[in-house]
Amino acid sequence: MTDAHSTETGRCAPPGNEGGNGFPATRSPESRLNSFQKTMLQWNDLHPYNAVHAVRIPEALNCERLNDAISGTLESHGLTGLKLDRKKGTFCYQGGRAMCDIQVISGEANSQDTICREVERLLNTDFAVGDCFNPFRFFVAPETESACWLGLAYFHPVADGHSMVLLLQDIVRSYRERQRPSHCSPLNLYPAAGGLLRHPRLLAKKLLALPAQTRNLRCSCRPVFLDAQNCHNGVSWFSLKPEALGSLLEAGQAWEVTVNDLFLALLMKAVSPLASGRTGAARRRKISVGSIVNLRNDLELDSGRNFGLFLGSFVVTHEVPDEMTLPELAKEIRRQTLALKNDRLYMASSLDLALGRLAVSFFSAERRMKFYQKHYPLWGGVTNMNLNTLWPQRDGEDPVNYLRAVSTGPATPLVLSVTTIGKVVNIALTHRSTVFPASAVAQIRHYLVDTLTHLQAYV
Repeated sequence: MTDAHSTETGRCAPPGNEGGNGFPATRSPESRLNSFQKTMLQWNDLHPYNAVHAVRIPEALNCERLNDAISGTLESHGLTGLKLDRKKGTFCYQGGRAMCDIQVISGEANSQDTICREVERLLNTDFAVGDCFNPFRFFVAPETESACWLGLAYFHPVADGHSMVLLLQDIVRSYRERQRPSHCSPLNLYPAAGGLLRHPRLLAKKLLALPAQTRNLRCSCRPVFLDAQNCHNGVSWFSLKPEALGSLLEAGQAWEVTVNDLFLALLMKAVSPLASGRTGAARRRKISVGSIVNLRNDLELDSGRNFGLFLGSFVVTHEVPDEMTLPELAKEIRRQTLALKNDRLYMASSLDLALGRLAVSFFSAERRMKFYQKHYPLWGGVTNMNLNTLWPQRDGEDPVNYLRAVSTGPATPLVLSVTTIGKVVNIALTHRSTVFPASAVAQIRHYLVDTLTHLQAYV
């Protein structure tokens, strides 16, 4: 068969009639949807809100064994039969067989562009959210006779990137060790994580910070949407060589900023030329970008094997004058992020999301598409993940490689997904095509590649 991008594809069918391991369908305890999940569900009503992870497995493709590893892992962890009840605000996994349908991407499968096209297709393909559905899709791309790429697209409201790394790690381990995944540590699907109301001091700090946040957003330049109703996501990605990672770490130490601060500054500098009209504006002269935060440590979840969505976020704002150097901007960003982290305001982003959901609920579908552009004008966001703490690369073993990309959603027209594994950094650019045409994406990418390649010159 042929997919939408004219790439030849096939399917890894389950061997025989063994779609699962025969586990009975058991009802799991219901868990309440958190604020991020509720907002993502609302965004998904406007456009598919998915994310995709892909891991390079240094082993030849065997469809039957791969299907067995995927099905067995999902079933053993109980990640089958997702049921969402939006009225009650709850979800649960019903259990039972994993009905896997693994897309095989053939043709120029060793090409970075081929994988990127499939990631883009999956980001723009919605899940049939019914009474009980499968929130996971898989694809595999044979790279050589001794390696392949395994991709996992998932319905983003069910889990964050940390959770997907745990799941893919178990699948790859099962595949490479040629055994059912019963030896894997269980995933906790329903960890108890208190809401914002359980942190009254944090809520008070957030309420006190809202006026300043509102002023910053009201002074922020709005990206231009040629068609606000068009939410199509485009994807491109590139990799940094080990020496570039070394320069990145050295620059962070020299400027006393975090790697995430550096990427926020890089993103601001990259989009600044596209917002040149703001310099003559009377009020909206700043650029705002956001960052996603993993909340597991802050929530004091008692296990590293928690599966779900535990995210916070924050926004930084700056005028980004042309004469300001990257080190100067990174230090300015650091002052903002340090204040946010000291007060842990990123944990209280659920309040922003709740206010946004409430406001949007009164709008028509057409006006909903324009809400964030008008009232929450972000130019982009950064999601940064260091897999070396989750997926250590052992000496003497063939290293894996990893890529991830996330939908922009209606709130952020550009997302930088930064993934470090071993000594490699992979950066995916997801963009709203109606805001960033191909020429603008090429310009942003060129700035990022050129600056990160020659970062040593700034240190």
